[in-house]
Formats: sequence, structure tokens, C-alpha cells
Amino acid sequence: MKNILHFIKGNLAVGLLLFALFLGAGNIIFPPLLGQQAGENITVAMIGFLITGVGLPLLAIVAVAKAGGDLQLLANRVSPAFGGVIFTSIVYLAIGPFFAVPRTGSVSYEIGIAPFLSEAMRDHWAPLFITSILFFTLILYLSINPSKLVDRVGKILTPALLFVILLLAVKSFISPMGEPGEAVGNYKVSPLAEGFVQGYLTMDVLSALVFGIVILQALRDMGMKDTRKQVKTTIFAGVVAAIGLSFVYISLGHIGNTSITAIGISDNGGNIIAKSAEVLFGSLGSIILSATILLACISTAVGLLTANAQFFHKLFPQISYKTFLVVFTIFSAAITNVGLSTIISASLPVLLIIYPLAMVLMVLSLADHFFKGGQIVYILALVPTFLVSLYDGLKQMKVEITPYETILKALPMYEQNLGWLLPAIVGAVIGFIIHKLKNK
Repeated sequence: MKNILHFIKGNLAVGLLLFALFLGAGNIIFPPLLGQQAGENITVAMIGFLITGVGLPLLAIVAVAKAGGDLQLLANRVSPAFGGVIFTSIVYLAIGPFFAVPRTGSVSYEIGIAPFLSEAMRDHWAPLFITSILFFTLILYLSINPSKLVDRVGKILTPALLFVILLLAVKSFISPMGEPGEAVGNYKVSPLAEGFVQGYLTMDVLSALVFGIVILQALRDMGMKDTRKQVKTTIFAGVVAAIGLSFVYISLGHIGNTSITAIGISDNGGNIIAKSAEVLFGSLGSIILSATILLACISTAVGLLTANAQFFHKLFPQISYKTFLVVFTIFSAAITNVGLSTIISASLPVLLIIYPLAMVLMVLSLADHFFKGGQIVYILALVPTFLVSLYDGLKQMKVEITPYETILKALPMYEQNLGWLLPAIVGAVIGFIIHKLKNK
């Protein structure tokens, strides 16, 4: 018992670090929207959301830890070109300087700063520009020395972040704003599947594939050299993060679910949580919400930029870690200024394409010992997955190919954006059979 308590105490900061890295802008915005739209079906919808927003990221952390903490090594099981450069680089850039990091800066402004400005100032370019400069200057300072991540993020930012979310959650349970409304859209007929797909928007599975290297580097900086201990501690950190994320998602979902009477219906999760905070705490609510958003976005931006700089420095060792960090930070600050709506609309097609690939790769890697790393299994599962998810991305970009869509519509759960699931399973099974026959 004493050994267990010592292990928990010694590694809790690492778990809090991982939780802080996960908890970003999307994690705050999407659960309240789910809660409001799911209405009386919130329990089933939240289960689906927790599967993709908590369960699969936890499995991804385990998969990456067992692969040595490196997404590149994990994806190499498909092929060196796919794993070494193409897929891994796309994942890092998508959840790094192209989309996710600029989103943290833009959300910090939209919810943390804009509500305190006059209407005329909100429409001017200067406040967002100044906010992005200040925000990313702080991010660069926190990221410049990754060995300090556990102290700076895990021990300082996360407890403060949990405290402000706890205030909102407790108040919403003690003084609920109203009763749940009626379920809308897909939440009426398939709340579980809709909640599952909405979990994509957090991008947590992609983030989990990247954060492994940050956690392992932090453990090495703490003096932990034994590989088995690193894997064990990383899994523990994943469990801590999963518990924290579940608490946050359920709490924010409850706030959205009971908010309609007080604030009306909204199609923007940011507006829901902002108005709810004001109803629950008055003007103090806006300050609490601003602190929550800023802390969440700072934590996530630090983790994503650090992971990106470390990966590309490994890919191109002639360029220093700090150089990549500076370039990515400046690039992210520039993209932030195009605005939140533009960032989200530009990122969605890419997300629809690569997210299913990441999930299939992660699940196969966990089952790798059953087929002893057979490359054919990975290839035959990922190729049909890509053929379906690619069209999902094209559709989002308003590029439609009628004959192709006619074929895809015959797939189960195509309308729920899960059409890739059956082809992935069939491909993996065929690959497994071929692998076994080749060995015999």
C-alpha cells in the first residue's frame, strides 16, 4: 500500500501535466453545445462523446508509450514513408501551427478578451493582433525549456484551471439554470453515434499520439531511464488525464443541458458557456470563464508547440529545437489573426480525413502482438479507411463525386460519418488472414 501511495504521489504531477496538455479550447467549447443539443438524451450522447474524447485518447497514450513514445515509430509499422514523413508530419502540423495552436490563441481572444471590449473595438483588427502577440510571447517563454514543463504546467496551471472549472460545475449543480430541452438533429435518432462523432472535434486522439514524446521527455528529465517504468508512469498519467477530462466534460455538458431556459438556444458552445457563467456568477462569471479559457489554451499551446518542435528537430537535426519553436510560434500567431471561424472551417476537412486513420492505426497497434506486426494488416485496414474518410473531407470542401458517393452511401453508418468503420474492420480481417497464410 505504501509503495502504491508513493508511486501515485511521485507521478501525479506528470498526470496533471498530461491533463493540462489535453484540456484546450475545443474541450471547453464542445461539451456545452452537446449538452444543449442532446436535451433529454444527454446521458447516451455523453457516453459517445466520452468514448472518443476520453477512452480512445487514453488507449492512444498507451499505444504510443508502448511504441517508445513516438508517433513516427508507431506509424512506421505501415511503411517508413508513411510513418516517417507523410502521416506523422500531417498530424503534427494539423494539431500544431496550422490549426490547433492558432485556435487556442483565437479562442483566448474570443472568450477571454472580447467580452470585455466595446462593440466598436471587437470589430477592429488591433485587439486580436495585440492579444496574439502577448499570448504567443508567453507561450514561447513557457516552451523554450521543455524540462520545466512539469513544474510550470503540471504543478501551477492545472490546479488553477481545475479550480475555476470546479466553481462553475458546483454552482451549476447547486443552482441549476433550468430543465433540459428537447434533443435536436441527430441527437434525436442516434445520440450515441452523434456524441461519438462530436468527440472528433476535441482532436484528443491526434493530440494523444503527439503528447507521448512530451511525457517521456519530461520523465527522462526527471531522471527516469528505465523503459518499463516510463511506460507504466505514462499509462498512469493517461488514467489521471482521463479522470480529469471526464469530470470537465460531464460538468460542462450539464451546464449546457440546463441552460436553455436562462440563455436560450445557441449554435456556439463558446456563447453557451460564456452566457451561462454570467447567469451563474454575474459579472464575476465572465472573469472566471476568462481565466478558465486562458489557462486551458496556454496549457494546450505549450504542449503542442513543444511536441512539434521536438519532432521536426528530430526529422531535420541540422535545425535546432529553438529555431523550430520560434518559427512555429510566429506562424501560429499569424494564423490566429484570420479569426476563429476561418480556422475551424479550414481545419474540418483535414480532420475528417486523418482522424479515422489515426484511430485505426492506434487500435491496430494495441492488437499488434496478435499478428506480430504484419504490415499487410495495417495496409489493408488503412487504405479503405482513407478512401472513405478522404471523401468525407472532400464533401466538407463542397467537392462531390456522385458515383463515388452512391457507393459509399451503401456503407453502414455512412450518414453518421462512421462509414469508414466497416471497411477498416473487413480490411484488417483480410490482412490478418493473408498474413497467417503467408507465414504458413
